[in-house]
Amino acid sequence: MGNPAGVPRDFEALEKRRFQAIQMLERGLRQAEIARQLRVVPQTVARWMHDYRTHGKSALRKAGRAGRKPRLSDKQRQQLEKLLVAGPERIGYETPLWTCPRVAHLIDEEFDVRYHEAMSGKFWLLWAGARNDRRGEHENAMKNRSSIGKRTCGQH
Repeated sequence: MGNPAGVPRDFEALEKRRFQAIQMLERGLRQAEIARQLRVVPQTVARWMHDYRTHGKSALRKAGRAGRKPRLSDKQRQQLEKLLVAGPERIGYETPLWTCPRVAHLIDEEFDVRYHEAMSGKFWLLWAGARNDRRGEHENAMKNRSSIGKRTCGQH
């Protein structure tokens, strides 16, 4: 059933739903009815009940974050945002245009963390605020891009 792509999970709401299921069971509702009311499959309710009976309330507590741990700490992400605001000229590029390869290069140089160029694009979200500050320079660079010369993905 999961969330649509890009919608983060609300771990607190999920935990609350599991504890709500326990309360409903203690009031005498059947697992099938609990599943219908909470909009989950009956197997999920059965698993929650088994976990609760086996390990207690701690088994139903929120799991924390999902997915892989980030390679950059929160502090490094804040530093990266400042570096993106400063512009690519700071690390030797001639134009104020950030590209995925340039962002990947910046992260590698500053934090010794390697991201594939395609994945470094997610850090452009950090750059969005910086882009508003530097919009004029960015737009001029985009207009003049054909005169700059094209880079391949592997070049910095």
